[in-house]
Formats: sequence, structure tokens, C-alpha cells
Amino acid sequence: MNKNALSAVLDYHETSKHRLDRYAPGPGGLDWANQPDPFRRYPGASICELPLRPSPLQISFAEVRCGQRGTPAAINLNGLATLLELSFGLSAWKEQGVSRWALRCNPSSGNLHPTECYVLTAACDGLSNGVHHYVSYDHSLEHRAEADATWGNGLTGGFVLILTSIHWREAWKYGLRAFRYCQHDCGHAIAAVSYAAAALGWNAQLLENWNDTSLAALTGVARSSDFAEHENEAVDVALWIGCDNLPKHLDSPQAAAALTNGLRFTGQANRLSAWYVPWSGIDAVHRATERPAPPAAALIPPIPWPPLAAIDCSQDADALIRQRRSAVDFDGVTSMPMEHWFALLDALLPRLELPPWKSWQRPAHIHPVLFVHRINGVIPGVYLLVRDPSVEARLRQAIRADAEWAAVPGAPEHLGLFRLFAADARDAARQISCHQNIAADSCFSLGMLAEFKAVLNEGAWHYRELFHEAGLLGQALYLEAEAAGLRGTGIGCYFDDALHAMLGLSSHDWQSLYHFTVGGPLDDSRLRTLPPYAHLSGRRVVD
Repeated sequence: MNKNALSAVLDYHETSKHRLDRYAPGPGGLDWANQPDPFRRYPGASICELPLRPSPLQISFAEVRCGQRGTPAAINLNGLATLLELSFGLSAWKEQGVSRWALRCNPSSGNLHPTECYVLTAACDGLSNGVHHYVSYDHSLEHRAEADATWGNGLTGGFVLILTSIHWREAWKYGLRAFRYCQHDCGHAIAAVSYAAAALGWNAQLLENWNDTSLAALTGVARSSDFAEHENEAVDVALWIGCDNLPKHLDSPQAAAALTNGLRFTGQANRLSAWYVPWSGIDAVHRATERPAPPAAALIPPIPWPPLAAIDCSQDADALIRQRRSAVDFDGVTSMPMEHWFALLDALLPRLELPPWKSWQRPAHIHPVLFVHRINGVIPGVYLLVRDPSVEARLRQAIRADAEWAAVPGAPEHLGLFRLFAADARDAARQISCHQNIAADSCFSLGMLAEFKAVLNEGAWHYRELFHEAGLLGQALYLEAEAAGLRGTGIGCYFDDALHAMLGLSSHDWQSLYHFTVGGPLDDSRLRTLPPYAHLSGRRVVD
């Protein structure tokens, strides 16, 4: 364990907390004239226009979430185009007056979208070998790095996606706390890829042994001269996408390093802002959490969960993915049927054979603390969902002694759901989530309590992974809410230690890393919704 790196992470975590008497350091105001461009481009790189898919994939979201697979799509340009469209593409445009902005299939804090996606391909029908950058605005691939015909033999039968973050896109609005939100968004993106791949009949798995140095070389983000000053990207994760499981020979530092040979980079990154505001704390935590090639991880013994509870949702998976939105307000009236709530919570358990957990394959370190307001048949109050039965004893020891730990009538026995306190929790939820009504006017809201200190003691880079896991939970909640006829929204603004104090937690053993809320949405009638790709007239569509 690198004690200096761990100290830097803990210092950032404490400094970036919102507190009841003050907020974390931020910009103080929004300089709209200097807002970063939401679309990264590489002028000078050749462009491949991708086909669009207007027709459904003929598999419902209810089937996808339960692990059913249709006939796998072909590993070619058309299949890749659909994967990218359903995970990183535009889902709509919004207009209000003269303002116009794009929404995307993957959620993002403040709709700022710091996550970029690069694709490594070899012997892919319709696409040149090398490294490509996805541009969601144009639904196109820029050939960021060219390679010869013999490059990337190990990629045959699939693709590799590499995700990166542009910290400045978030810091422009959120200041020091932006690093947290970039990691949330990476988790959202991993889950978005996992669901999209499953809908196509494919697998999506993390490449555990590709370190940050190799990812930076493969994407070209290590080439500082290709970027405007302070506008470079930070690498996050790599994922294998294919019909079959991840080839064992590919998941090694040597395989990643070998792929860096023979790449010829083209293009220069577009400038995102006229000027930059430095956040030294983000730079420090980024350096501290650089991910080396980790030692070989022990296989995770799968927990023998019963089959995931079915839901009554016949909607096509791709249609539901495209309709995902972040609610901006709730009606404070809608109630959720108890059975629907149990099914939603059941989908958060880490069944390693189902999306998005099939892409993650790691122990569950996050356990939601739920503020229940309007669940039919469930007493309002504060609840806890224990996603790994082996940590229940530690949670019981850590949480304050007067917690009830009462079983929830009607809940499936395997769910690990407990009532801690029976009470009207609306005021507490509102206050803890930065006095936001969305945490109280919903059916329920939650904070994601992470096993923090023990995980970080295994390596400072796990700080990023804890937020990634929170983002995976967030994306699952978004889609499950839509399937239940409701809407969700992530809450990045919350008073970290206020939640800890409510539970009687005072050390770094457990920390809350993300909040979320689900309810009956109120639409803003002032906004006009437009199709996502109407501006691409004449673009070929997938048959």
C-alpha cells in the first residue's frame, strides 16, 4: 500500500465534502461564455459515418435484465454502431427559448458528459484497423490512430472500448467535487455499455489487467502536444465486447503494451474552452489514484441468489434505453407498489451472470440507505439494503445501537432489506441532499454507503472503483425506474457527514458516495423535445 497515495485520497475526499455549514470549493458562479464544448473532436482524423438504428432489437428490457439473449448481432460496423448509439449516443435534444442542448443515453452529472469513448478494432468488416474516437453529435468514428493489416490480431471476434474523462468539463460547474462526478459517470457508462451489449446478445467485460499507462498510450491521451493546455483526458477503464467471453490472452499487461506498437496517431484535439480554471486538488487525487497493473484477482465466489424477480414491462430494451431521462422535479403524490419496489431492489443485487454486474465481476462494496416515503404497504422510514450478506455483521456493529434491524413484511427473504428507523423521513432526506425537494417528493431516495477504508487499504486506485460501482447502481436504478413507469435522478449534492451522523458513523470505515431518488416526474412544459439525429439527413440506417 502506498501511504502517500492513500493520504492524498483521504485529503481530497474530506476537502471535497459538502457540509451543513459550507459547501465544497466550487467556482462560485457559472461563466457561461467559457463552458467547455460538450463534444470532443480530432480535426485532421479521417471520419467514418455510422449507420443509425431506428427499428427495435426485438428483445424487451424485462428479458435483458433477467439475462435472456437473442441471436447475437454480427461483430461488424453495424453492430458496433448500434452498441455506441445505445450507450453513448444522443437520445434527444431539448429547447427552451434560444437555448438548445443534447441529452444522451448514458447519464451525466449536470448533463456535462466528461466521459469519452475510444474503440480498438482489428479485422472488423467495414472499419479500418486501429483506434477510433466516437463522436456522439455526428454518430461517427474518428480514426485517431491508424495501424497496418497485421495489428491487433488478438482483437479478432470483438472490440475493445476505452473510456476516459475530461475533468475540466465537470470542474467548470462543480469545482473540486468534479473528480467524484467523473467517476460516477464512468460507472454510468460501464453499465450503459453492459445493457446495450446484452441487448445485442454480446458480452461486455472489464479488462482488469490493462493499466493506466497502457490505456493512455493506446488512446493517445498521453500525447500532451495533441491537446490544448489543461484539456487533456484521464483514462478510466477498458472493456472487451464480443459474442464470446473475454479471451484470456487479451487480459494482460503484455497484451495491452503490445497493442501500443505500430499505431500512427492523426488529428489534434479541439479546444474546449477559451481559458481554464485550475483545481490542484483534482490533479493531486488523479495522480494518487493512477491504476497500476493489479495483481491477479482471486475469483469471486458467486452468491447463490435466486432468479431475479420478473417485471411486467413489455417495452423493447432499446426504446427504454433511449427514453431514460433525469427527473428534475417530482409530484410528491405518486406511490410505488410494494412488489415493484422489491423487484427494483432485487435488480441491484450483484448477480454476476446479469447486466450490468456481468461486466463488473467484483464484490459488492456499496449498500443503499433508503429513505422510504411512498411505497404502498411499506412503513415510511429509513431502510438498508445489504447487497452482500457477509458484511451484515459489520454493518450491524457500525450503525448506531438503537437501529431496529426489522424485517420488512412481504420482502423476499434473500433481499437483505431491513428497516432501521420507522419515521417520516422526508425532512431528513431533503436536508441531507442539500435541501433539495426531489429527495423528499419522490417515492424513495437513497444514499450509497460504501465499505471505504478497508477497500482503500488494498490500493488508492480503488477510490475510483468505489465511485464506478456507485455509478453502475445509478444506471440500474435509472432503467428500473423507467421500467416501473417512474423516473429517477442521481443526486451528487449531499452533505456527506450528515448521513453518517444520522447512522452513528464517525470514521472512514463507511462513507456515502452517491445519492439517488425515484418518483413520479413532473415535466417542464416550457421545454420542447426534438429527435436526436434529425440533423443527420440522409444517414444510412441499419437493416
